[in-house]
Amino acid sequence: MALLIKLFASALFVGYIPVAPGTFGSLVAIPLAIAQAHLAACATWAALAGLVLFIALSAWCAGRAETIFGGKDSRQIVIDEVAGYLAATLFLPPTWGVLGAAFLLFRLFDVLKPFPAAWIDREVGGGWGVVLDDVVAGLYTQICLRAVLWLG
Repeated sequence: MALLIKLFASALFVGYIPVAPGTFGSLVAIPLAIAQAHLAACATWAALAGLVLFIALSAWCAGRAETIFGGKDSRQIVIDEVAGYLAATLFLPPTWGVLGAAFLLFRLFDVLKPFPAAWIDREVGGGWGVVLDDVVAGLYTQICLRAVLWLG
């Protein structure tokens, strides 16, 4: 079971990349975001339910992975970046421009941690704390992209 948790929490061991594992974890999410967009085109409710379930599974797994890796939000845990990027791109068109802009904005918000992301990162323990700050970064990304698409 520990191997499966490491596999999922590290996004197929991408979290073991020694430089910028979170950035590479976000890159892993791009094909998943494309699949999510195709699902959303067929069944909006299924895409939303899938994201909620993915976030919950990621939080559970990240909490177990913290114990296995021996630290709070270990560098190897990048499934939170995947969940955050999927939140950033939900119901947006899967064009390369949108996916690229989402990647850049999501990484920016993930690093800056605007309220309440920094508070969640500090105060919420376990896997939920690991994942929810990235989901917040994803929501900020979503808001920015929707504003640009609406204005454009």
